[in-house]
Amino acid sequence: MSRLKKEIPLYLSEEDRQGLRAAGRFNAQLMDFLRPHVVAGVTPLELDRLAWTYTTDHGHTPACLGYKGYPNTICTSVNDVVCHGIPNDVPLKEGDIINVDLTTIVNGWYGDQSETFLIGETSDEARRLVQTTFEALYRGIRACRPNCTVRAIGQAIQTFARAAGYGVVREYQGHGIGRAFHQEPGIPHFPDMASGRHILKPGTCFTIEPMLNAGRWRTRVDSRDNWTVRTMDGSLSAQFEHTILMTEDGPEILTLTQDGPQEGDTVCASVAAARS
Repeated sequence: MSRLKKEIPLYLSEEDRQGLRAAGRFNAQLMDFLRPHVVAGVTPLELDRLAWTYTTDHGHTPACLGYKGYPNTICTSVNDVVCHGIPNDVPLKEGDIINVDLTTIVNGWYGDQSETFLIGETSDEARRLVQTTFEALYRGIRACRPNCTVRAIGQAIQTFARAAGYGVVREYQGHGIGRAFHQEPGIPHFPDMASGRHILKPGTCFTIEPMLNAGRWRTRVDSRDNWTVRTMDGSLSAQFEHTILMTEDGPEILTLTQDGPQEGDTVCASVAAARS
């Protein structure tokens, strides 16, 4: 979710950073718990119930549930859904792609991430889009340096995505995160002018979450629920997201999973290996 709450950026103390690290670790743990269940035949609503149970059983809070009226624990965005997809009872089928977006609150601190999963044998188009989006996330992360501008992230992502022939969604962006879900700085995934004025100082925590469309970048909100965001042209969309802490030594990824794709992996091969 990227409806930015306008608050000043946090510059976190070491104690604060440890709180965010713990939140990121749990959120990644939740993603790995859900991972083997994201298969053909499961419904997004079943994934939602699993996420709620796992989170609350561990004494933590699902951040999305009730946020600005959002009705569920997770977001599940299938095929042409860009983001904010509400879990439903339609089973996933062979060839689908689905983004699973998780946010939890651990002792007052937020962890936030998402992955796009390939369901069984998918089309070459779908595999290429998902792989490129995964690599675009890391292009954005590796563009970060202490005291760099936010614009550097968007420049790296857009340059890479455009070369691959994909549209970079502009209406939704990454965001600062800490004891609030959405705060400054906003992290657009294209190099807009305003982001050139925002500096990522050590102690800033934020998400990078590029959304790439197989077609044009424009999107529309489904009027039936006022949450589900779809590609305007009906093309496939994929997204990956990590929570990033800028340290004095560079970006630290707080939401790395143990079983999911790692930097440099082929996403479909990594996911298949994790399930075997």
